[in-house]
Amino acid sequence: MPQLNPNPWFLILLMSWTIFSLIVQPKLLSFTSTNPPSTKPETIPPTNPWAWPWT
Repeated sequence: MPQLNPNPWFLILLMSWTIFSLIVQPKLLSFTSTNPPSTKPETIPPTNPWAWPWT
């Protein structure tokens, strides 16, 4: 069963994780968020009861 031979696939796995960890991940983490979190407290608008016409 050739698919159980880890020789070529393990090297591919290591190389892909190395590329991801060293090249791709720092580039993705360098982006800043376009909507930073706010320090203002969240206000909940007051709700009014609905005036049902049949009650």
